[in-house]
Amino acid sequence: MPDSEVDTRTPSRVGVLLINLGTPDAPDAKSVRRYLAEFLSDPRVVEIPQIIWQPILRGAVLTTRPKKSAHAYQQVWMPGGSPLAVYTRETAEALQRAMGPNLIVDWAMRYGNPSIASRLQAMMAQGCERILLAPLYPQYSGATTATALDKAFAALADMRLQPAIRTLPPYYADPDYIAALKASIDGHLAQLDFRPDALLASFHGMPERTLKLGDPYYHQSVETVRLLDAAMDLPVHMSFQSRFGRAKWLEPETEATLTRLVKEGVRNIAVVTPGFSADCLETLEEIGLRAKEVFLAEGGEKFAFLPCLNASPEAITLYQRLVGRELSGWVDQRV
Repeated sequence: MPDSEVDTRTPSRVGVLLINLGTPDAPDAKSVRRYLAEFLSDPRVVEIPQIIWQPILRGAVLTTRPKKSAHAYQQVWMPGGSPLAVYTRETAEALQRAMGPNLIVDWAMRYGNPSIASRLQAMMAQGCERILLAPLYPQYSGATTATALDKAFAALADMRLQPAIRTLPPYYADPDYIAALKASIDGHLAQLDFRPDALLASFHGMPERTLKLGDPYYHQSVETVRLLDAAMDLPVHMSFQSRFGRAKWLEPETEATLTRLVKEGVRNIAVVTPGFSADCLETLEEIGLRAKEVFLAEGGEKFAFLPCLNASPEAITLYQRLVGRELSGWVDQRV
């Protein structure tokens, strides 16, 4: 809704906007190409001068990768859309129910739809004069949390009437987050027909240079694993997945780690992805299918991919507590 159409007479309300990474609108090459063009054009994501990067992106990358990625999306696409969109929407709906009618809970994607700008406008039209921006990334990175907030602030810059804004900080070491992870993992392990020898916590990879430039993502991920390892009665190993390009990336790499663990005697393993709030292509296809194939081909016997928190009861309780704290002074939320 254009700013001129916002009804300033609407009673003041408080909103919470959950933000996730993004997804193509459909599992076809055209939709994936459009999504990748937006995603990979973000200088927060690819930190190469655009004058150098754009010809590469528009040439080799966008002429070859969309078809391959579309095939991968087709293997995990759900009746309601992409897994990331489905689970993020379900999370927003469940959190709305948990937090009650005094708040407006909505969701948006940094890349693709629904856009951050469109949902901010919709919340403003519903009378939200105070909005908490909640990027659903436990660990902070410039390529995730920062770019989501960049996009939100860019949208706000175009508004004549702006809401008061707060932002959800990273929660990688929050006791409620670790407790939610443990409860979720324990519940899924109880449903397996085998006992894993170990857990592997796989995080989305980042170029190593981001660490050297001061990005805290690596150290926050390490801390999450340290706390999770202390909470579990299984050893927890750590790795990084989803590499792209020829730059040196954070180590150890997930598939290489699985190969090493088999050689060290780990025959049964469960993999978790605590850097992702909701299941998506990188968890369901990259880990649930491809990593499993590698582990079994190397001599592993049993492999289980454990789902993300998604919209589980553990997730909703966690978000209700995190959001409730950040809304202190705006609304009274106790869990």
